This record gives sequence, structure tokens and C-alpha cells, in this order.
Amino acid sequence: MDMNLLKLARTFDSDNRCRQYLEELQWPDGVKCPKCGSKKISRIEKRNQYDCDSCRYQFSVTAGTMLHDSHLPLWKWFAAVYLMCESKKGMSAMQIKRTLSVGYKTAWYLCHRIRAAIQAVEAPQLNGYAVEVDETYVGGKEANKHKSQRHGKTGTFGKTAVIGAIERGGAVRAKVVQNTDTLTLDSFVREAVSQRVTLVATDEHAGYRLLGKGYNHGVVAHGKGEYVVGAIHTNTIESFWSLLKRGIVGSYHKVSKEHLPAYVSEFEFRFNNRKNPYLFRDTLKRLLSTEPLPFEKLTSRHKKAAA
Repeated sequence: MDMNLLKLARTFDSDNRCRQYLEELQWPDGVKCPKCGSKKISRIEKRNQYDCDSCRYQFSVTAGTMLHDSHLPLWKWFAAVYLMCESKKGMSAMQIKRTLSVGYKTAWYLCHRIRAAIQAVEAPQLNGYAVEVDETYVGGKEANKHKSQRHGKTGTFGKTAVIGAIERGGAVRAKVVQNTDTLTLDSFVREAVSQRVTLVATDEHAGYRLLGKGYNHGVVAHGKGEYVVGAIHTNTIESFWSLLKRGIVGSYHKVSKEHLPAYVSEFEFRFNNRKNPYLFRDTLKRLLSTEPLPFEKLTSRHKKAAA
């Protein structure tokens, strides 16, 4: 279903209509028991559930999915999915809070559950004509930090590295990494980029020095003032980094290192589906095929770090 804001408001103006659509996505050939596979099903109207006539298992379309046990109306889930899919630079939990009239904690948890479903998507291996690879660093400027958080060092110190590869005119792969040594960068490229590509373009970072084994590796030396040498450049991946950073600075203002992988995956997913007219539908399907994310699990690592 190709979606826009007006169609969203008209089509999914109640929980019943939302639930009906989810059931159509989950069971396109008719409702069947997730436990035994039987199609002999009875509906329990008052509880929005089904009862399997074969094994007596009771279930609903949201059971065992990212929507499981959510007290939020389904139409607000639908609205949040649409807003996050259509916002090129992302949408903050604060904006979702204001738009849907929910508490900030609810909006934050809602956004992260949608990101978790997106993050579960298996990223494609890049195999186009030319692929660009580059790394960037995410973190605030030293001058903008509170005095208690300043370390007095410049450059990449205290920032988080992200490695990315983009197929010109195609998909992107991006990943948060602990460092940018040769093993890390080389392993990422070999996992993300098919050896069938005609060209792999990078800058002169030493971490890419082994790519000549298996790839036609072209290097553009930024340190020497080179930015384009024939077909060799990294302008496309740098445009993606610009989009990511404008989103973080403009929409989210601040992203923790702990949750940065989820935000990077969100931008990757949205970019790779920029021409998909059924992005809204496909994201809902991801929610239905992803296991629940309890709030305690989402915040557990943060609590351990603070302990």
C-alpha cells in the first residue's frame, strides 16, 4: 500500500481497522494457529483474540511480535511508523511525544522498538558497478560540551567510529565499530561488498591497504588535495554521512554511544528503501516478524554502565 499522511488518517482511523490490516499482513491466506498451523479458528470478539479449535491455543495478531502487550493504541503505532519512515533526517522521541500526545518515556520506547524491528533486517551485500567505502566519527564538538565532560583533546578522541560502504545509485551498508584498524575495516568490506564489483574506492586510510587482494581498489588521497581521480572518489558515501550527521544534530541533538547502532541502522534502512513505495507496509511487517523488546532489556546495558 502506497501511503501518505491523508491516506493514513482516513484508512487507519481506529484500532479495529489497524488490527484488520495487521491480520491481512500476518495471514494473507487466512488466519492460522501459530502453534499447530491449523486453520480451524474461532474468533474471541471481546478480547481481539483467536482460539484454535485443534489445539485450543489462544493468540492474537500482535502476540509474540514487537507489538506484544503494548498499551498504546494501534493507530498511534501506525502514525509513528509512518512519521519515522517518511522523515528523511529522522524524527526524535520528543517530536513523536508532541505529535501523538504521549509521554516522553512512551515515545522513546516506541521509537526504539520500531528501530529494533528495522535493525533486524538483513542488509544486502553490495554488488554494483562501483562501491565507495569510508569511515566517519560521531560525537559532539569539544567546545559544545559541558565543562565536566571536556577532555581537552581534539580530533577523533572520545568519538564513535562508523564504517560505511555505498553502491553508487544503490544501497548502503553502515556499522558502528570500536576502532578503525586494518582488521576491522578490511573485514567489514569483505563481508559487505561482493568481489564482483568493478571498483572499490576509498581514501588513503591505511586500514584499506589490503583491499587490492580480491578487489580493484582505487585510492583518492585527500591528504594531497585529491577528491576525484577519474571514477575514484568517495563523494557518495560522504553525502550519506552528511545526511546521518544532519539528522543526529538537527533531529536528535544527542545520541548515546550505546544506542548509536540502532540510529545508524534506521538511516541505513530508510536510505535503502528511499524508492520503495511500500515502505510503510514493509515496516509494519517487520514489527510483526520481530520478537518483543522489553523495556528492561532495552535499558539494561545503560543501567550496568551507570552502576
